Amino acid sequence: MTGQIKKEIRKVGLKDIPVAVVSPLKKAQSGLCALASLAKGMRLTFSYFRRPSKIVTQQYPENRATLKFPPRYRAMLKLIYEDNGYHRCTACGLCDKACPNGSIKVITRKGAATGRVELDRYIWRLDSCVMCNACVQACPFDALEMGHEFENAVYDRRLLVFNLNRYAGPPASVMLKTEESLRPAMMEKRDRYDGPVPLNGAQIPIVKPLISQEGGL
Repeated sequence: MTGQIKKEIRKVGLKDIPVAVVSPLKKAQSGLCALASLAKGMRLTFSYFRRPSKIVTQQYPENRATLKFPPRYRAMLKLIYEDNGYHRCTACGLCDKACPNGSIKVITRKGAATGRVELDRYIWRLDSCVMCNACVQACPFDALEMGHEFENAVYDRRLLVFNLNRYAGPPASVMLKTEESLRPAMMEKRDRYDGPVPLNGAQIPIVKPLISQEGGL
C-alpha cells in the first residue's frame, strides 16, 4: 500500500525535471499496511508448523550427517575418477581457456610410455573461482564436476590453491587399453600441494613444507 502519486515539474539546477511525488500515508493507513505485512509474514511461519517437511532452513551444523543440497549447488571443483581410480582428463586445456578469471592452470607432460600429451598437474584456485561452471560445460570428456564440499575455510589463503589430480598420467580411456601390469609405471603420484602451488616449500604451523624443483604459480 502506497500513498497517492502525483507528477510534478521541479527545477533542478537550471533545468525543469519531471518527477513523481508520493504523498505519505496517513497514520491509520500506515498502521494497516504494517499489520497486513506482518500477517503475510506470519502466515508463512505458521504454515511451517502445520507442514514441517516444507521448512527450508537447515539446522547446521547439527544436521551435518544428513545435510542435503540441490543437485545444482556448486562448492568445489573436482576431477571425476572411475571406479578403478583413473581420471578422465586428457589435458586438452579447454577448461583452462573457458575459465573467465584464470582460476585453472592445466600443466601437461609427454608420457614416456605413450609418447602422447597427458595431464601432469591440474591446478585450481578456489580463492578466485566464481563457481560459474564454465569449465564443466566446456569439458568434452565429462572429466569435471562441481561437488558439494562447502567447508573450505582455512587460516592461510595459500591453502586454497592446490592440485586436483591424484596422479600424473594418461586418462582412463588410455589406461584401460594398456596391459594391467604396465599401468603403474605410467602413473606418477601427485599430492594436493606439491609442484607449482603457493604453499610449496613454505612452512606454516599446521602444514609441513613441501619441496619441489618447480617454480611458483
